Amino acid sequence: MSEKPKDEVVDAISPQPHPPFPEQAQDPPGLESRLEPRPRFQGRAYHPAGKLKDRVALITGGDSGIGRSVAVLYAREGADVAIVYLEEEQSDAEETRAHVQDAGRRCLLLPGDVSDPGFCQEAVERTVQELGRLDILVNNAAYQQSVEELEELEIEQFERTFHTNIFGYFYMAKAAVPHMEPGSCIIQTGSVTGLEGHPSMLDYSATKGAIHAFTKSLARNLIRKGIRVNAVAPGPVWTPLNPADRPADEVAEFGSGTAYGRPGQPEELAPTYVFLASNADSGFMTGEVLALLGGETVAG
Repeated sequence: MSEKPKDEVVDAISPQPHPPFPEQAQDPPGLESRLEPRPRFQGRAYHPAGKLKDRVALITGGDSGIGRSVAVLYAREGADVAIVYLEEEQSDAEETRAHVQDAGRRCLLLPGDVSDPGFCQEAVERTVQELGRLDILVNNAAYQQSVEELEELEIEQFERTFHTNIFGYFYMAKAAVPHMEPGSCIIQTGSVTGLEGHPSMLDYSATKGAIHAFTKSLARNLIRKGIRVNAVAPGPVWTPLNPADRPADEVAEFGSGTAYGRPGQPEELAPTYVFLASNADSGFMTGEVLALLGGETVAG
């Protein structure tokens, strides 16, 4: 019997858009509303079960990409949501809020920069004041800018990447933990680049490796408080980071090198964030880094 084409076989598992995509580029940080095809975030095949009923989640980078899908699925599971994003991402944030509200939950918009510890403190305090509590922190915001040669990687970019991707996670956790009761959790977005490295993402990969180590260390530190800490390490995912970082011709083939032959869609990752936030599902898990790599099996 002849083998079916890979695209047809993979689509039998999870039908999603495949490259080639239209060639496209955006200025950083990128907007989801301008990405073609639009990332899939609603989780149309997902069936909620009230796993997060009346809980409150704060999600950084919640305006688009993985963060948007997590916000929407959390709302469908019964949680109120606060999302942090940069001011230039306001239009994406408003679209995310509309979807959260369509699910019958509240959505607090918090524009600001997670590299500012004062803003992180303010974001947590406003979440508690306006939504009543804080049960789930999702550290997800990221800055990414590829550079081919070490000599081209400017000190300013290296510092910015660390201040956003790992300092920001620390600032948010430090501000959030005093408000979190036993049974709360922190979920952090790592990356396959933090497991395997990447030749043109020296700074980004280094921060993602730091996030993985921070997750494991923080989990051990907070277990006595009854707060779980886990991370998700995705492979290529179709988000606005891609056209804001890569040449247009590379964006057209983004994710084609995975075993699935395509990038993941945000709605394919978001259920893992639900799983890690649900004590009924992952109550015995802390300090884990779950790799979602589209068929790759050799990370780390």
